[in-house]
Amino acid sequence: MIILEGILLIYFSLVTLYTLVLALAGQFDINPYKGAVKKQNRIAVLIPSYKEDQVICHTAESALNQTYPSEKFEVVVIADSLNEKTVNTLKKLPIRVVEVVFDQSTKVKSLNRAMAEIGDDFDIVLILDADNVMDEAFIEKINKAFNAGHHAIQGRRVAKNMNTPFALLDTVSEAINNHIYRKGQVALGLSSAVIGSGMAFEYTSFKKMLSKAHAVGGFDRLVSMSYIERGYKITYLHDAIVYDEKIENAANFQNQRKRWLSSQFVYLREYFFTGVKLLFKGNFDYFNLAIIHTVILPRILNLGILLILTFVSFLLRDYLQYGFEPWFSLFLIFSFTFFISIPRNLYNIKLFKAMLYLPQAFYLLFLTLFKLKGANKKFIHTPHSSVEVDKSLTKE
Repeated sequence: MIILEGILLIYFSLVTLYTLVLALAGQFDINPYKGAVKKQNRIAVLIPSYKEDQVICHTAESALNQTYPSEKFEVVVIADSLNEKTVNTLKKLPIRVVEVVFDQSTKVKSLNRAMAEIGDDFDIVLILDADNVMDEAFIEKINKAFNAGHHAIQGRRVAKNMNTPFALLDTVSEAINNHIYRKGQVALGLSSAVIGSGMAFEYTSFKKMLSKAHAVGGFDRLVSMSYIERGYKITYLHDAIVYDEKIENAANFQNQRKRWLSSQFVYLREYFFTGVKLLFKGNFDYFNLAIIHTVILPRILNLGILLILTFVSFLLRDYLQYGFEPWFSLFLIFSFTFFISIPRNLYNIKLFKAMLYLPQAFYLLFLTLFKLKGANKKFIHTPHSSVEVDKSLTKE
């Protein structure tokens, strides 16, 4: 019991300290545009769309509404398993439609097929999800950061909707991730974690890297590790906003997290030894994303387990080596990192009502840990339906 208590205390102490440092670093702003030259690069906006008939036409049309010159960027929708009516509607827009059919659909396959078809006359590739809506200046800011020397860029993804308690919890989760694992890490000179959409890369290097990839899940982790291993820093643009639909119900929440957790453990095995080797060569950036990020459980699990351990330590305080105080302190500090990472505009009565669903979210996520077998070998699709954008969510 003493050994188990010690191991748990060490783990949660390190997780809490790590999260606190990044949360505090996220309070500082950086200037990713310093030294930017004036150049309008050719940009390919790639939008993989698998069975997204409800949202893809709106996404494609809205992607054209940019302050960046229209002749300098091309919107490419990769139509996978869309119905004929949707495809015909897309073809009426001033965009390119690449129709694909696969035995097993993945984002990697779709992107590879699209880049093979559109050729190499581009400087930057920008990846969106089928439900994403870019702010009007998004491409312009991506271009500016690229001209400042950043060839791997993650924009700020914010919620498109907050219409259910789970959507609001997902909104808060995204905001915390932006603050800690993107803004905080970049402030400390580390690479930003990427999300899978709202991200941009130098076109030629991305095409070459992706041509060798075969990922089913965890596409974003594959991309980030490949770039960091080659010495790139992934920067984060807090003011470059792309709207993303949030999960509205428990079933979709569990499916999405199952995909994320599965890829997390798969890539921990794949990158562990490389991460340790590169750490000894001075590449802490790779070690951070390859190992530290993957051994840390999702925040809801950490918070829930800390609360349980705090309660148990109170009941058994006379029998434990370290007593109740360390666990209570860790729970308070970990909760504090949440508090300073959530945008002020999200603190309202709706948030406190949504927090009543945290036990359910914890329970679903905990169960998911035992249902991961084979999840990374098949594509788990999360359906989308919302097209309306609530831009008030960008105010902090």
